[in-house]
Amino acid sequence: MQPDVQTDLDSLDTTLTTVEKVLDLEELARRIDELEHQAADPELWNNQEHAQQVTSELSHAQGEFRRVTALRSRLDDLPVLYELAEDEEGDDRTTGLADADAERASLRADIEAMEVKTMLAGEYDARDALVNIRSGAGGVDAADWAEMLMRMYIRWAEKHDYGVEVYDTSYAEEAGLKSATFAVKGPYMYGTLSIEMGTHRLVRISPFDNQGRRQTSFAEVEVLPVVETTDHIDIDENDLRVDVYRSSGPGGQSVNTTDSAVRLTHVPTGIVVTCQNEKSQLQNKVAAMKVLQAKLLEVKRKEERAEMDALKGDGGSSWGNQMRSYVLHPYQMVKDLRTEYEVNNPTAVLDGDLDGFIESGIRWRMASADS
Repeated sequence: MQPDVQTDLDSLDTTLTTVEKVLDLEELARRIDELEHQAADPELWNNQEHAQQVTSELSHAQGEFRRVTALRSRLDDLPVLYELAEDEEGDDRTTGLADADAERASLRADIEAMEVKTMLAGEYDARDALVNIRSGAGGVDAADWAEMLMRMYIRWAEKHDYGVEVYDTSYAEEAGLKSATFAVKGPYMYGTLSIEMGTHRLVRISPFDNQGRRQTSFAEVEVLPVVETTDHIDIDENDLRVDVYRSSGPGGQSVNTTDSAVRLTHVPTGIVVTCQNEKSQLQNKVAAMKVLQAKLLEVKRKEERAEMDALKGDGGSSWGNQMRSYVLHPYQMVKDLRTEYEVNNPTAVLDGDLDGFIESGIRWRMASADS
């Protein structure tokens, strides 16, 4: 085996060993056994919310254990692949070595992705994520851009089999969205997607300009952790103003013949949330309360850790604080302005190919915290 190959395998072994220590496979196996016993209890589903938490945690733990043990097995098999290839001659040797190199590159990517997950150790990182997208400067193009971003995140979630629940979509008059709020459900979704917070900038030839001019538009992405019962976010009904109205679709077209949409205003803070995607007023109010609680949790954390501004980031829709730039004209590029990570295939990114940006962002955040 070539010395550089052995050096790379040793590096992969070191990284994977660190991942195994962080995950504590012995403790993870014990936890899986405990959860399997709970899941087998016929009384479990008497409390559906608790049952869903147990089964979700069990599925996640089993998946993590399978992934890391599979990585170790692949790493153990790699030296054998190289030995078998080196025992061949001519084209068979060349093909065998190429296959081994390809597996090594694939394994490195998978181990590094697993390593990134071990960096998600924040207080709220393990929770579902609540994503809010708002159109910014740029008129109808910005509204269209907000809708494109929503599709991008939903496609990313679908690629990874994460659940998505849309709470509210406020359509702009001509095209696109004024705002949208949705939850992405899966293990460590907040820790994963919180790196996406900030201003996203799009440069393209506007499809809404009959002169075909280039347009720059902005949209703001906010990511919050979904509130759990342990957070003790109590909302006094006297502090709430509840308005109901008729749900509407694109262009103001009515999609509901009853006043089922709900707008909640938290008077002390001035926070306003809406929900119109459920069929009944009660369902919309429950969903809106979830969003309001998440926003109030953010306020609470900002008060407790104002110097860190832990949850919300810079905010705003201006040139000065944009976090990612998507250029479709005059060249093709998506670039994260914090990490310098970039790709030349905006179509793939807008279709949900975000893993590279998310992984580099999490590493950047970790390095920034350590510096």
